[in-house]
Amino acid sequence: MTEPAPATLYCANHPNRETLLRCNRCGKPICSQCAIKTPVGYRCRECVRGQQKVYETAIPRDYPLAFVTAGVLSWLGSFASVLGFFTIFVAPIVGVLIALAVGWVTKRRRSAALFKLSALAAGLGSLPRIILMILPIFIAVGNGYPLSFNYILPLIWQVVYTSLVVSTLYYRLSGIQIR
Repeated sequence: MTEPAPATLYCANHPNRETLLRCNRCGKPICSQCAIKTPVGYRCRECVRGQQKVYETAIPRDYPLAFVTAGVLSWLGSFASVLGFFTIFVAPIVGVLIALAVGWVTKRRRSAALFKLSALAAGLGSLPRIILMILPIFIAVGNGYPLSFNYILPLIWQVVYTSLVVSTLYYRLSGIQIR
């Protein structure tokens, strides 16, 4: 016995494209351009968008709360850069603590914009220390003094602190697992 040939399917978004692919959630025929690969198979854009809305739970007051919390705690933590080399070990811990505080203040509500805003606030929170470390360099060079490593090294550690805190905070809040 021979099976009948399957009926020709056309993409729901591009009616002139033949396809054999269907969204594994709603069953709508989709072409390879419309298909979005997820961990459980290919889905159409509408199903992916609908699923993302389930995880966007932040309310408007969460944004300023997260911004202020991350900014203030990052500024307080920025004084850890005086530890020099040990900043490499302390900064990720500060980032985790800031993420826990932001999670507590927002009651664990989630939003991609909330994660990005918190990371931005952490970067801005350590910016005053960076500026205060750059100013003596400009003053010294402007007065004709040679550029000293004693001015640059603390600035390097502050930049290391900022990058480690911001990346740790973002990855911790967004739930990205590094393996």
